[in-house]
Amino acid sequence: MDLFAHALSSLGDAFAMILRPQQIMYLLGGVLLGLSIGVLPGLGGIAGLALLLPFMYGMEPVSGLALMVGLLAVIPTSDTFSSVLLGIPGSSASQATVLDGFPLSQQGHAARALSAAFVSSLFGGLFGAVVLTVFIFIARPLILAFGLPEMLMITILGLSMVAILAGRVPLKGIVAAGLGLMFGTIGSAPAGGSLRMSSYDYPYLVDGFQLVIVGLGIYAIPEIVSLLRQDKPIAEGGKLGDGWGQGLRDWWQHKWLSFRCALIGVVVGVIPGLGGSVVDWLAYGSAVQTAKDKSMFGQGDIRGVIAPESSNNAKEGGGLVPTLIFGIPGSGSMAIFLGGLALLNMTPGPQMVRNNLDITYTIVWSLALANVFGAGLCILLSKYIAKMTTIRFTIIAPYLFMIIAFAAFQSRQSALDLAALVGIGVLGILLRRFDFSRPAFLIGFVLSQQTEIFVNQAVQIAGSRFRRSAEAGWDYIASPITIVLLILTVVSVVVGIKASKNIRENIDAPTGTKTAPLIFLSAITLYIAISSWDAWNVGRLQDRIFPLTIGLVTLAGGLVLLARMAMRPASDDVFIDLEQGTEGTATHGLWSTLLWFFALVVMTFAVGLFLALTVFLVAFFRVRGGFGWGRTLFASALGLAFICGLAALLGRDLPPGHLQTLVDLPWPLT
Repeated sequence: MDLFAHALSSLGDAFAMILRPQQIMYLLGGVLLGLSIGVLPGLGGIAGLALLLPFMYGMEPVSGLALMVGLLAVIPTSDTFSSVLLGIPGSSASQATVLDGFPLSQQGHAARALSAAFVSSLFGGLFGAVVLTVFIFIARPLILAFGLPEMLMITILGLSMVAILAGRVPLKGIVAAGLGLMFGTIGSAPAGGSLRMSSYDYPYLVDGFQLVIVGLGIYAIPEIVSLLRQDKPIAEGGKLGDGWGQGLRDWWQHKWLSFRCALIGVVVGVIPGLGGSVVDWLAYGSAVQTAKDKSMFGQGDIRGVIAPESSNNAKEGGGLVPTLIFGIPGSGSMAIFLGGLALLNMTPGPQMVRNNLDITYTIVWSLALANVFGAGLCILLSKYIAKMTTIRFTIIAPYLFMIIAFAAFQSRQSALDLAALVGIGVLGILLRRFDFSRPAFLIGFVLSQQTEIFVNQAVQIAGSRFRRSAEAGWDYIASPITIVLLILTVVSVVVGIKASKNIRENIDAPTGTKTAPLIFLSAITLYIAISSWDAWNVGRLQDRIFPLTIGLVTLAGGLVLLARMAMRPASDDVFIDLEQGTEGTATHGLWSTLLWFFALVVMTFAVGLFLALTVFLVAFFRVRGGFGWGRTLFASALGLAFICGLAALLGRDLPPGHLQTLVDLPWPLT
């Protein structure tokens, strides 16, 4: 009874915090930002949260939470615009929506499809929040029973799922997750402080790579470069047609389908590592399998819109279960969300549920309220957003590059942040191109340090107990919860291997060339081998064992993949190369497009961001955009004014260059 009263009291405190005018404003700000990002195809919640992370430093915790949750909640709603109007998945969680949403748009029923999608998203989001609220209350006694071995085991469960359930070729998921884990071990070890992977030669690497840099490099840069290469308007026409009321009636007619798919979304969200890359396909498959008349699916069946849209919003509520309760990200966006919580001095896990239940419920119901705001704004702004999609992405891209460069610098206030961003951005482009799971890499990176700490502590405590008696040691390690989690881990691997071919981040998967995929995989394998050798030479055993174990497992996966490449034809999924699918659609080359951002970074090193941006924006709009001088100067001045205003508002410095060490310049040139 006391537990129930405490839960109700915490829920009341949460609503009191959420409904404060200041928090409502921050929540709306996050929703608007998420709406702006979600409209652009490919830029999902991971890229949006990565852009937001640098501005979390020093924010009041509840306000920062409201901003992040607002953005996170509206992405699965706003990405519907791209899927329905353009036939381009707005994010990995809206791929299935394209199958029937885009044909409906072509038939003049875009408004009907959008209306049904927004109502379905709203229902899914609210359903996820209710389930999460009840789950936290019911599971709280179980959560408080989790000790160190249990936390280590559930971390391993999360890693096993994200590695296996990550694409057409399960071994690629293992290699991607292992690569992310190894990236996370760069720098000083958390236990003994040993320096690993050349961090003794490069002081910048002592603290490892920052999540902000990794998130932007792995997700934002590859998607922006991919869209920029098309050099055309995102869509033509921008008309919605009629049918807003019909879409609402469609949802009501299929409300039980929406309920079932929302339940699928919550369950998938709870399982670490599944997330957006699979939830919409599971929901869509469920809709097709249970339908009496399947003839219209893929040609404009409204059920093909309602099913995935109900599930992809509900999965955000489900994804918060492992994220908040165990500190294990349920998806790539939740991995970035964990980084944001850390910047707000919050530590998710059993301690948070035990000591800060009000904050936990604040996050949950902020998500629900943000879904209401998001669905309402999407309906109100649909006509104008449809017009925005007719703008050439070439006009938007330089501003995104500008914001990314500024955001990356805020992590350490070092110009080397920009160099790291370029390097990791190239890695992200290659992971995307060769169909290696970027969510697997990102979650591996996020969990790396936490997993190593759990391993070291568990080994030390278990060792001391074993020295007393074997029974005490085994009682500590083999608790009932640990055994159940071990069984779930084994089951997840078996099921994942069978299901992997239906789980993909990219719909199209062109193959046909062996050389490029082979070179990339060989480079990854070589890096893992060097990292493993480096770990072997670390002096302290406790700082050596984790990276060495991960390195050897990942190395084995890479070698098996190389052997498969040697034995299989070029049509095998292991040779997926998305660059083969851009022939005839990409106006510009991959590396010539990336060169623009590289030039911006090099100029920033030389003369600072402000002067570099001045040259970059003028050159980009004039050469790549084909603007006249008047439009070029206006667009450039607009970008410079925005970045200076943002820096002044947040009290941040713009990155300086070598010139600033030679000459004392006034702000913003400093």
